[in-house]
Amino acid sequence: MEKQRFLFEKMDKENPVIAGVDEAGRGPLAGPVVAAAVILTRNLNHESIKDSKLLTERARESAFTLICQEAVSIGIGVISPEFIDKFNILNATLEAMKRAVLCLSPEPELLLVDGTQRIPVPIPQRCIKKGDRKVKLISAASIVAKVYRDRIMRAMDKDYPEYGFIRNKGYGTKEHLLALIKYGPSPVHRLTFKRVSGLT
Repeated sequence: MEKQRFLFEKMDKENPVIAGVDEAGRGPLAGPVVAAAVILTRNLNHESIKDSKLLTERARESAFTLICQEAVSIGIGVISPEFIDKFNILNATLEAMKRAVLCLSPEPELLLVDGTQRIPVPIPQRCIKKGDRKVKLISAASIVAKVYRDRIMRAMDKDYPEYGFIRNKGYGTKEHLLALIKYGPSPVHRLTFKRVSGLT
């Protein structure tokens, strides 16, 4: 960890363009997987920017607004349930991250990626386990991805209210699983996920 911290401090002094990258929605049974890539201004070190999982929904929305106002650039990648079913969730996640990174301007010189998988883009990368808790840039990306995806799921709830997406965001809660048994999968469910296919 000390070597990693030293590397980031050294790179910060050289002022490269660095982006944090994270995703939201690998585990749900319905809806897209969403990735975000974020380049922040050097002086944006607000205490509200932390791992999205540690924030309340209200705090995430507030931090999301701050990031959108102050970021140098934000890229978002959204991958459909159909793509997930065809290519699997890992490949869908990497594709979402790729699309998010390719939306950035300026192009980053380094990516700090949450997790252990490299993104298929020709940009230098550092993969960091639990990076959303360790690196502010990745925390910011986790917030953007989570809030953006939650908004998609709230919109989907209007079309498919019987599944409770506004409450469960597509995750396999008891309410959601009972709805799957009663109504079967909707067009936005991930049909290759066992908890969907096994109940229908």
